[in-house]
This record gives sequence, C-alpha cells and structure tokens, in this order.
Amino acid sequence: MTPEETDAEADALYQAEITGRQRGLISLAHPAAGLDEAYAIQAALVARRRAAGRHGIGWKIGLTSRAMQEALKITTPDSGILMDDMLFETGATIPAGRFIQPRVEAEIAFLLKSPLGGAGLTRQDVIAATAAVAPALEILDTRILRADPATGRARSIVDTISDNAANAGIVLGAERHPVGAFDLRFVPAIVKRDGVVEETGLGAGVLDDPVTSILWLTERLARYGMGMQAGEIILSGSFIRPIEAPPGSRFDA
Repeated sequence: MTPEETDAEADALYQAEITGRQRGLISLAHPAAGLDEAYAIQAALVARRRAAGRHGIGWKIGLTSRAMQEALKITTPDSGILMDDMLFETGATIPAGRFIQPRVEAEIAFLLKSPLGGAGLTRQDVIAATAAVAPALEILDTRILRADPATGRARSIVDTISDNAANAGIVLGAERHPVGAFDLRFVPAIVKRDGVVEETGLGAGVLDDPVTSILWLTERLARYGMGMQAGEIILSGSFIRPIEAPPGSRFDA
C-alpha cells in the first residue's frame, strides 16, 4: 500500500467511528495487504485520535485463544492501543449509541509500575514490572463490516488490526492483586448478561498463561523500537468468546 492509501483507509475508519456507520473491508480493497500494512493503518488511525485530543493509557492484546486464531486462520495474536476515552469505571452505564456493534470479553489486566520493553525479556521481567493484576471487561466494537454483503467474505486479521484490534472500551474492576497471588492460568471468569451465564473460562485460554501474552507484546513492540510505560494498563487477552451486547444489556462478571 502507498502512504496515500494508508492515510485514506485511516480516514475512512476514523469517520466510521465518528458517524457510527461501518465501512467496507480493507482486506477486500487491498488483497495484498499484510500485517505491516495493517499496523501502519492502525498507527495512522490512532494518530488522528491523538490529534483530536485523546491520549494513550495502555495496550490490548487480542486473538490469544486458539479458537479465535483458527476462526481468522492465523497463528499469532494482535494488539491495539487503549486510549483515555475508552476507560469506564466498574458499574458504569455506557451511553446509548456510543458503539456500533459492541461485544464484551473477560480479561486479566496488568497494571505496570515500571517500563517494560526490549527483546528477549523473561517471565520474571514481566512480574517485576507489574504493580498489580485486576479483573477487566473489554468492550469490542468494529468500525468495519463483519462480512462483505456482496461476497459474504468475513473480516480478516488485516481488517481487525487496522481497526485498532477492534478496541473500543475497557471496564476495570476495583480489585487489585499482586501478580504472584494466584496462578493466573487458573483464574476463572463467569460472565452474565441480563442475569444469565453466557460464558465461563480460565486464564490458561490466553496462550496457556496471561504472562506469555505480555511477553508476546514486548517482542512485537521491540521490533519497532517501542515498549510499554509505567502506569499503563495492559489487557492480556480474553479467555471467553465475545458476547453480543445489544442496547439495554446488563453485564456482571
């Protein structure tokens, strides 16, 4: 893709977010685009949000479960950037119309007390940089159609990454726990919608250990000379399937 094409796709995504009207598949318009092109579009989209006054508060890691990777025919997670207007307090009510097609996932959030970056880091490096872990819900949304109406073709990893990894919101639980207080592989989630249990899962669904997910992000960012900063929130990845969140839904986790 040319720089002009990258900017045009970022503009279209930004307008889709503002207007609440989804745009077509980037993977269909640019069939040769790969992960590098997708992350370039994501960066251009985030730059537009920063120019509008927003700032980053952390990172999200997605597609960490085998089920989601197989659905998109990939073998790697993806990542996006959390921004200040995406953070909601536990118990919050999301205004009607804020999102287009929201879905909810359960995750373990890592709260960093020191910078974390560079290639070849270890599990102990992640633990040393983590102030606490907390329960969290991620709100997914898509500024891109889930499937092309003419061909039936579904979104690909290129579409998802370009769209800031389908990142839209985070509800951070009030609880804070030392990262070593529990074996994170066995931390469970029970998520209810309107009082009905929709999904359950274990932390092991995230690459067998949520800490491994954080290590994956450090390696990806290191390739671009980037890293995570003290005070940032890192969503390590969902270990339940996404739950549809139509207007009027109440979620408890």
